[in-house]
Amino acid sequence: MEDQTTSSSPLQKNQPQHTSAKKNPSEDEIAYNNRRKAVQFKASHGLLITFFLWIFSLHVLGIFFFTKGFLLTRLVLDHKSECASPPIDLPGSKPGTYSPGCWYPKTFDKAVIIIIDALRYDFTVPFDGTTRHFHNALKVLHETAVQQPETAFLLPFIADPPTATLQRLKGLTTGTLPTFIDLGSNFGGTEIEEDNLIAQLRDARKTLVHLGDDTWHSLFPGYFDTNLTHAYDSFNVWDLHTVDNGVTEHLMPLLKRGSGEWDIIIGHYLGVDHAGHRYGPDHSAMNDKLKQMDRVIRDITTALDDETLLVVMGDHGMDTKGDHGGESDDEVEAALWMYSKKAVFGHGHNELMEPPPTAKERPVGQIDLVPTLALLLGMPIPFNNLGSPIAEAFVGPKQPDWQKLAAVNALSAAQIQRYQHAYSAARGLGKDVFSVAHTLWTIALDMWHGACQNTAPNAEAFAAFTRYQTENLRICRSLWARFDVPGMVYGILLLGCALAILAFYARATTSFRAEDSPVFLRQIFLYGAFGVVFGLSIGLTGAPPGILDSTLLGAAGGSIVGFAYTIIEIPHGYPLPLPSSSWGWLSLLITGLQAVGFASNSFTIWEDEILLLFLATFALLSLASSIRQEKATDRALGILQSSFFLVLSRIASLSRLCREEQMPYCRSTYYSSATASTSASWQLVIPFALALLLPSFVKGYYKSTRSYVGSAALWIGFAFRLSLLASAIYWTLDAADDNDWLNISKDTLRLLKTTIAQLILGISFVAGTTYYGWATPCISIDIPDAQANGSAEPKVASTKPKPMTVHGYSNMHGSRYFLLLTNWLIAIILLQKPTGGGAIGLLTLQILALLEILDANALSRSAIGPVTLGMLGNFYFFKTGHQATLSSIQWETAFVALKTIRYPWSPGLVVLNTFGPQILTAVAAPLLVLWKQPPRKPGLLGDVAMAVATLLVYFAALNLATT
Repeated sequence: MEDQTTSSSPLQKNQPQHTSAKKNPSEDEIAYNNRRKAVQFKASHGLLITFFLWIFSLHVLGIFFFTKGFLLTRLVLDHKSECASPPIDLPGSKPGTYSPGCWYPKTFDKAVIIIIDALRYDFTVPFDGTTRHFHNALKVLHETAVQQPETAFLLPFIADPPTATLQRLKGLTTGTLPTFIDLGSNFGGTEIEEDNLIAQLRDARKTLVHLGDDTWHSLFPGYFDTNLTHAYDSFNVWDLHTVDNGVTEHLMPLLKRGSGEWDIIIGHYLGVDHAGHRYGPDHSAMNDKLKQMDRVIRDITTALDDETLLVVMGDHGMDTKGDHGGESDDEVEAALWMYSKKAVFGHGHNELMEPPPTAKERPVGQIDLVPTLALLLGMPIPFNNLGSPIAEAFVGPKQPDWQKLAAVNALSAAQIQRYQHAYSAARGLGKDVFSVAHTLWTIALDMWHGACQNTAPNAEAFAAFTRYQTENLRICRSLWARFDVPGMVYGILLLGCALAILAFYARATTSFRAEDSPVFLRQIFLYGAFGVVFGLSIGLTGAPPGILDSTLLGAAGGSIVGFAYTIIEIPHGYPLPLPSSSWGWLSLLITGLQAVGFASNSFTIWEDEILLLFLATFALLSLASSIRQEKATDRALGILQSSFFLVLSRIASLSRLCREEQMPYCRSTYYSSATASTSASWQLVIPFALALLLPSFVKGYYKSTRSYVGSAALWIGFAFRLSLLASAIYWTLDAADDNDWLNISKDTLRLLKTTIAQLILGISFVAGTTYYGWATPCISIDIPDAQANGSAEPKVASTKPKPMTVHGYSNMHGSRYFLLLTNWLIAIILLQKPTGGGAIGLLTLQILALLEILDANALSRSAIGPVTLGMLGNFYFFKTGHQATLSSIQWETAFVALKTIRYPWSPGLVVLNTFGPQILTAVAAPLLVLWKQPPRKPGLLGDVAMAVATLLVYFAALNLATT
């Protein structure tokens, strides 16, 4: 790797004075010229940043309009159901008072509602001959439902995706369907303002007590009794016991003191969910948590009185790794168990007495809980509810009470009909939308009237109302699955224009003309201002899409027109951004194939393997190109680094986290097993090996250009290695915490871990950034010693110039800039699991190998460098334990350096963990044109801009393809 021809430069010193007509510039003139060049550079730099900010704003607007049209939304009505205004009159009923029940006679005065977060249905049913930790641990639910079917029932409880806790709590209290646009609020819930069960209970002057997950207080601020309520942080997935122990500690005394202090208790346990996130479901910690829940539920049933309903449920399930958020069967299949000491439940409507053995049989929707609890507790059904009463709660303990089933379903169906009418009027929907549902409603209503007059069986009325509610739910799902097509089109057009502008900027010229930048920006802002006026005028007329959207579209469209106009008007013109070499065409082909590939579901599922194919193709082609190089040093360097690049790609491919659709053709290796969320003990070797080897490899690349001197030697040889070693110690302590290896308290161990992590992040972002800002170039100067011959006699002064050699001069910019990359490396490696940290180390080596390949083949200005860098970022996204699924997000990263959620730091840590490879490759983009390039090379800033823009073109093309 030694390259002395490019690593040092002889400079002349003590030049002899010659008499000539041209004077040497004075020191003042030199200082003035330096200041002038500095101002010019800063001005060019500022114009460049302004241009990229404009491009960024176009992408933000494009994504805004597309997501606004794509993310599903529904109109939230502010109507409220009232006790005195039932949707349908029942024979003999006297609505308007809470004492006997508003719309229907109540069955219970009080309720204890227990949410066991992430309680999957198969955690509650028995399995013979199983060795999984989550089986046969929580037995009480199934045992009671089998032994006492008149007092308890257990059913699969199906959640509507997305299976995030916040969205599930909204569905469990309002009876409505979630929309994807709500998902972004899971890190911080917002108050539910539409009609809901909790609000109805509060309006009825019930005393509400909440214990556990503090998400409830974000959704229902001020609803709960402040003296009896105790909320706990919900996002510390490392803590399995604090919340659960706190809930039980305050719940049991309330139950034992009697029910005079409260009417409704909501206890939200988080230990099962946290055990899944931290360890996966098949772990001894999960077995312990489920057994603890078994004991708690048995204690609660003992303490209950006859007038109190006990509800135990999961808000969602968890996948095979313990995560959730998506729509797989394991994530949506939760459990529901209801218990009462008085015999009020039954199964006569279907004669199936035992709980279903799997979640595929006799499931109920989670939205069905809302009308069920409302009627059991004598409350009005919330106005926006779409659920149906659960039959087992009303059918009666002996012979099926069809009259009761028909009555409660008549109430819920009539309320749905009332909601449907109000929603249609608010949205201006035609009668044809609900025509089928209206027909079914008419039939059901006729049967109900017949049943009331004893001319038709109640069972048929019950079936008719069920058909109506099922059809209405289907229609509502389809309504809220409709997209705003014009908004999506606006977004796609803006993203397409931004991509075209980026492509022009990056590849239309060898270097964007500095003198043209002010002209472009002036026209962009001028026409953008005209666009704002035009868009505002359109919006004020009341024409779609509204004032705000019209103004934003006008500003974006006007600035794009200004850019296009400038291209046409500039005298020297610009050519089309078409490739001029085989490498350029290869870059276009790779980007195009990936973009087109997203139209295929198979490509999306197997994207990681296809990226490996593209990277291997590049390595083989660069190997062939290197063989053809004329200079022996370039040929040897290119062959070596191309082979190294190929080998590293294959090693990285061994790290894999499989998504559900890849099974059974994929085997996960990122964690200790396919069902775990923790690393195997042997994987702890990886971070220590990384601390030992990665700085040495980086040192080797620096030494090849004689740049491993000065600031590089201190930072890479000491600070970088020390930080990696500290990361290895952190993950060792984390494993010790998981497996109870050390005989010290959990609190002490966690304090030690967070302290180490904070020190590492401090080195990365504070010390590292400061050091980089003040670091001197990585060069050394050799000046021949005048006394080198050993003679003590002074020599006669010679007029011959004395040369000095500057080692590292040819890579002065590249070697110094790489120090900035190591700062990000330190933080990103810390925030990855041991296997992920090893993958980031391989990515670093592949970036260095890519730089050498480009230099050996004279491709530093080619588009192939940024495109390959972009592929590396996407490839290592998958190699660090991620997939394009919500459930693969490693939320526990938020607590690597923090004990509790802190904004914006906690989400920032998760972002660094998830998109660390893409961030690293983006930071490395300038290296493509700085590595081994002469410091005085003209147009270097333009080359950096071109490389960055080309990388952005690659990502923008994929972004547009996935919209």
